[in-house]
Amino acid sequence: MTSPVLLVIAHGSRDPRHAATVHALTARVRSLRPGLRVETGFLDFNAPSVPRVLERLAAEGADEVVALPLLLTRAFHAKSDIPSVLREARSRLPRLRIRQAGVLGPSPLLNAALEQRVREAGVAPGDKGSTGLVLASAGSTDPEAIAVIAEIARELRHTGWCAVRPAFASAVTADGPSRTADAVRALRADGVRRVAVAPYVIAPGRLPDRIAAGAEEAGADVLAGVLGPSPALARLLLTRYDEARVPVMGANSA
Repeated sequence: MTSPVLLVIAHGSRDPRHAATVHALTARVRSLRPGLRVETGFLDFNAPSVPRVLERLAAEGADEVVALPLLLTRAFHAKSDIPSVLREARSRLPRLRIRQAGVLGPSPLLNAALEQRVREAGVAPGDKGSTGLVLASAGSTDPEAIAVIAEIARELRHTGWCAVRPAFASAVTADGPSRTADAVRALRADGVRRVAVAPYVIAPGRLPDRIAAGAEEAGADVLAGVLGPSPALARLLLTRYDEARVPVMGANSA
């Protein structure tokens, strides 16, 4: 039986680095599982759009698609935007079975990808005990997404960092994390001498640039790169793909 097509759904951006990073990630996924058809669709700004990809797959005779949101938390896009796009596609393409996979986070593989980026930026494992970490995500007003980021920060605190603070690039609420620059300053105020900022973001764009600007403004010592096409992230995409196939195909390992 032919495996379902994996359709990776990215948000899209006017920044060309965003689409280039998404395509590099999907290329790594293909390399990890030769023979699996992997397509990419965007919600906005970039081509091809999700509806256009689904129309093409249906015209080519595909039977089933696993639509995987390239999202780290369950917020607006995962709960509303993407389900709406997929519902509309199902009504137009009734012969194409479309299954929505879960979002990527939280996952130990994401934490591993983030730690890898911080190491690449110059923080050795032995330095973590004297370094504070700002976990800087894009931001959300969704309580579930806010809670997930806070929990990830707590988990990272137990991996050797002397302190960890979550931060948002946007959508800061009274109950949520502060902005990147404020989180860096708060760690300094707590007596942390060395501060690293780790963007909990997949691809470059406006919000990651805002994280970088906040890190520079507050004088962070280290700024890690975005998660990008890391091996751990590619494995995670395959894990979510397999999980979505379980009811029909049975579980598979990535």
